[in-house]
Amino acid sequence: MLADRIEAKWIELFADVFARCKVARGDVCAVLSETQSRALNVQLAELALARLGARPFHVVVPTPPQAAPVPIRSTGASLALRDMEPAVAALAAARFVADCTVEGLMHAPELPRILQGGARVLYISNEHPEALERLAPSPDDERRVRAAMRLLRAAREMTVVSPAGTDLRVRLEGARVGGVWGYTEKPGTLSHWPGGLCLCFPAPASVDGTLVLAPGDANLTFKRYVAVPVRLVVESDYVVRIEGDSLDAELMRDYFAAWGDRDAYAVSHVGWGMNTRARWDALVMYDRRDVNGTEQRAFAGNFLYSTGANEVAGRYTLGHFDLPLRNCTIALDGKPVVEGGRLAGELA
Repeated sequence: MLADRIEAKWIELFADVFARCKVARGDVCAVLSETQSRALNVQLAELALARLGARPFHVVVPTPPQAAPVPIRSTGASLALRDMEPAVAALAAARFVADCTVEGLMHAPELPRILQGGARVLYISNEHPEALERLAPSPDDERRVRAAMRLLRAAREMTVVSPAGTDLRVRLEGARVGGVWGYTEKPGTLSHWPGGLCLCFPAPASVDGTLVLAPGDANLTFKRYVAVPVRLVVESDYVVRIEGDSLDAELMRDYFAAWGDRDAYAVSHVGWGMNTRARWDALVMYDRRDVNGTEQRAFAGNFLYSTGANEVAGRYTLGHFDLPLRNCTIALDGKPVVEGGRLAGELA
C-alpha cells in the first residue's frame, strides 16, 4: 500500500508538468476537485502552482449522487459540474485548470464552455503520484504522438487483426482525430496526464468486425486482466454479441445490459498507445484504489477499443469500456503502424 504523503519530489513533478502547460508567474489558475477526489493530488496541484508563482484558487464541489444502475469507473465524463454554472464560469475565467475530478472532464458537457474562455485544462488521472511520476511527459512524447496523428488524419481506413482472432475494420471518413501526450500549451484545449495515445472518434456506422480479448488484455472498467478469451461481434458500430462462457464474458454481458441503453454497446473511440515508458503489466502492482488504468490505455503498441459516448456520432451515455489489446497489427490504408503489438514504420 502506497502512503498518501506529500513528497517534495512530487511537488517538483507537478510543477514541471504545469510549466509544460505554460503556467507562468502571476497566472490565476484553478484546481477543480470534488469531495471524493484524491486529496493528495489536489494538495500537490496547489503547492506546485504556488511553486511556479501562479495564483491558485480551488473549486470544490460535492461528488454528485450515484444515479447509474452500476458503479461507474473511468468514463472521462464527470458529472461533478452539473447545474453548477457559477463554478463553470469561474473555471472558464482561469488561465489554467488542474482537473482533479474522479472521472475527468474529457466528455463532460460543461467542457466546451470552460475551453471557450481560453483555459488550458489538464486532467490529472485519478492515479497515485507514484504512477504519475513514472509517466512524466516530455516534448519527445508530443513529437511522437503528433506524428501518429498525422498518419491517422491522412488515412481512409484502419484495420486491426491479431493472432487471437481480432479482425476489425474502421472507416475513417468523418472521424475526429485526437492525441494526448500529457500536457497542453494551447489556450482552449485539454489533455490528460499520463498521456501517450493517438485515437479517433469514428463517424456513425463506421466500425465492423470481431474483437477478441485474449488473456493479458485488460478490461479497465473492471481494473482486471482477461483470463479467458472473450469474443465481441461488432456490426455498424454496435457490439451485437458477447461470446464466451467465462466469468470475464459474463461480467461484460451483465454490465452492458445493466445500462438499458443501446448506445452503451456502441464504439466510442479507437486508437493505439504511444508511451514507451508505460507498461501493460503495471496493473498487477497496485491496489485498485491507487490506479485508474491510464497507463494501460497508453502503453506503446496496444490497440485501444472503447465503447460509450461518441459526440461525433451523436451518442451520449455513461456506459463505458476501455479495452487495451496486446499483440495486434494495426494498419492505416494497408500500411502497418503497429505490428504484433510493437510500433512500426516511422512510429517505431
